[in-house]
Amino acid sequence: MKIISVEGIVVNTTPFKENSKILNILTKEYGVIGCVSKGCKNLKSKLKSISEKFAYGTFHMYYKEDGLSILIDGDVSNYFINIRSDIIKVSYLTYICELAYNAYKESNSEEIYPLLINTVLKIEEGFDTRIITNILELQLLEYLGINLNLDNCVVCGSTKVVTLSLDKGGYVCASHRTNEELLDPKVIKLLRLYSYVDISKISNLDIDIEVSKKISEIIDLYYDQYSGVYIKSKRMLKELEG
Repeated sequence: MKIISVEGIVVNTTPFKENSKILNILTKEYGVIGCVSKGCKNLKSKLKSISEKFAYGTFHMYYKEDGLSILIDGDVSNYFINIRSDIIKVSYLTYICELAYNAYKESNSEEIYPLLINTVLKIEEGFDTRIITNILELQLLEYLGINLNLDNCVVCGSTKVVTLSLDKGGYVCASHRTNEELLDPKVIKLLRLYSYVDISKISNLDIDIEVSKKISEIIDLYYDQYSGVYIKSKRMLKELEG
């Protein structure tokens, strides 16, 4: 095994023996790394903080490509204090980490790591949690293999679209709308914007709450119908939000 130092985030953990854990760390360069953190449950362990769920920083380890690596040390870059102080935000963090993990397993794309990290950092900065999460959800559709066409009518290619058809997989114009609900033009515009915006460069989110709720509803429906991904934390999140 070789020694590597890699930036990553712990997306989930599993108890291992009495005082240890197995960490699944999402990284850009190596994808998901399964890593044993020996003795990290001990109060005085130098590995304790870097082995917590959602720990984000640099991990030093004996790396094994086809098996479990072994954590040597680590440095936390951001403790996400703002997120951890709010149970709703923690629930969102749990969900988006699981979603990114599933998207990576489906696509093995190195683009998923920066998408996840930039999303978490924006939530930590105080941007609207649901809106930022919806943006990530839309952008991960491509990696789950169920991307929506939000550029033009999926039937004829017209850019004069009036609504979204989940059955057809994208926008449709008035001529090809069947029984779909007409959408507010703001919803149509923002869905497209969500799918293309660079999350790291977001500096303002002045979006009407009803428009935001409608977008969230559409995304939830599409995920439920087509993603095939069941994430327990999403159901728990909905229960918390009422």
